[in-house]
Amino acid sequence: MPADADLASLASLEAAVVAADDVIGRAAAHLAAQGAGAVDAHQVVAYDLAHAAAGVAVARAAVNYAALGGDEAALARAFVADALFELTTKILGREERWGVAGAALERLRPVIEAYRDPAYLASLASVDGDRHLDSDFEMVQDTFRRFAEERIRPLADEIHRNNGDIPESLIAGLAEMGCFGLSVPEEYGGFASGGSSDLLGMVIATEELSRASLAAGGSLITRPEILTRALVKGGTEEQKRAWLPQIAAGELMVAVAVTEPDFGSDVAGLKVTATAAGGAGGGWVVNGVKTWCTFAARADILMLLARTDPDRSKAHRGLSLFIVPKAQADGRGFVLSQAEAGGAGGAGEGRLEGRPIDTIGYRGMHSFELAFDHWWVPDDCLIGGPAGQGRGFYLQMEGFEAGRLQTAARAIGVMQAAFEAAREYAANRVVFGRPIAQYQLTQAKLGRMAALIQAARQHMYEVARLMATGTGAVEASMLKAYVCRAAEWVTREAMQIHGGMGYAEEFPVSRYFVDARVLSIFEGADETLALKVVARRLVEQAAEER
Repeated sequence: MPADADLASLASLEAAVVAADDVIGRAAAHLAAQGAGAVDAHQVVAYDLAHAAAGVAVARAAVNYAALGGDEAALARAFVADALFELTTKILGREERWGVAGAALERLRPVIEAYRDPAYLASLASVDGDRHLDSDFEMVQDTFRRFAEERIRPLADEIHRNNGDIPESLIAGLAEMGCFGLSVPEEYGGFASGGSSDLLGMVIATEELSRASLAAGGSLITRPEILTRALVKGGTEEQKRAWLPQIAAGELMVAVAVTEPDFGSDVAGLKVTATAAGGAGGGWVVNGVKTWCTFAARADILMLLARTDPDRSKAHRGLSLFIVPKAQADGRGFVLSQAEAGGAGGAGEGRLEGRPIDTIGYRGMHSFELAFDHWWVPDDCLIGGPAGQGRGFYLQMEGFEAGRLQTAARAIGVMQAAFEAAREYAANRVVFGRPIAQYQLTQAKLGRMAALIQAARQHMYEVARLMATGTGAVEASMLKAYVCRAAEWVTREAMQIHGGMGYAEEFPVSRYFVDARVLSIFEGADETLALKVVARRLVEQAAEER
């Protein structure tokens, strides 16, 4: 394409994305005009609006990527057209409910027609596009990719098929690389310097590890990341110096105990209690049940969110965050007794039982239901000390906001692995006399995958830089919601390209497919993020502008 045509194309993309932003703004204003509670009263529209807004946000990043020209522009055009198409299909037939006239959508049509053209998509099947990282981050990518290829990938399928434990050799190897200290400040033994490079380095490493295995690679960083950020935000100086160096060195592995059987993303209703023990030993006594506590058996410490104020009307204001030490245990289930361990410093006879929850994917991490029965926790394990009482919800959110960005990186890593597997298989599988990679339908699928993955990756980099400035929490939630659903489509189509062999466990693509399914569920369920975070914020902003 001539240079002047490239510029015209870029201008048309920019104009179309501006028009799409206008549509999102009108829809948010329409909901806001319906008064308080509009998001809950119109959940279907609000949910679609949140996902459409997330797609448009990725499209904005794609426009920036298109400005680089060449293959980058080619991929960006395809993604923008796809995002605009998804927006229009969500509105079609519901224009009145969105408060958007059909004429507003006509402004999107030229880009959709030009770059959703089947021949155009098919032309992208072998296009990758550069990531445009500087040399330092290219080194991070290369280092973690090499470790993932040499150490994780050869074990990934065996761990998945046998629901096995993650080998200690992998944990030790990642610890040697400093993987668990990526977000720990330098003064506490980590590698975080406080700049934008911290989060960017973390997502690059996470993507490469997840490309080899979601469970045995990328997810090992997540739990230390969540606790680290909560500690940095609200821990006492003594707590930071006691815990962070051990987390950074990989000496203490972390699990997160927040979710409860009756309360998933609705943490304000949590029932697990931590009651002041009194007596000479002081401390807190924990009772109740947590569920979906991933990696709980292997973990040395749990990040536990518990109710310290019995007045349940205080909701999230009555919650506090604890670091709960425990012994390493059997991944097939365990019972730990503080009485057998000498009463945890003579202060308790608690019991902690872990019941494994078998899952279709994401194997190796092992999720558990945890039953706490008078489990004693020392006073100095309340994050923030006495001043931390009632601040647990806010501190755990500090960790989960970065965790959502990291989950987006995990999703992109899984998508990248599935895409590469599909492209390789298509090149070698012959059907009706020629490789399936030569058929337009296969090429168009691969082209869409390539465009989606690169656009999502570029937006992830942007959000990482934004979050480093202390903002970007909503953007991280939008990105997480968008790419986790996208990962389901990419892995499904990659599996379909494999045909019958895609359904066989001997090909890794079947693992990618079942692993991708969990991404929209954990670290903030898709519906909760869309309605309670993204749609609510869009409506609030619209109301503020009225």
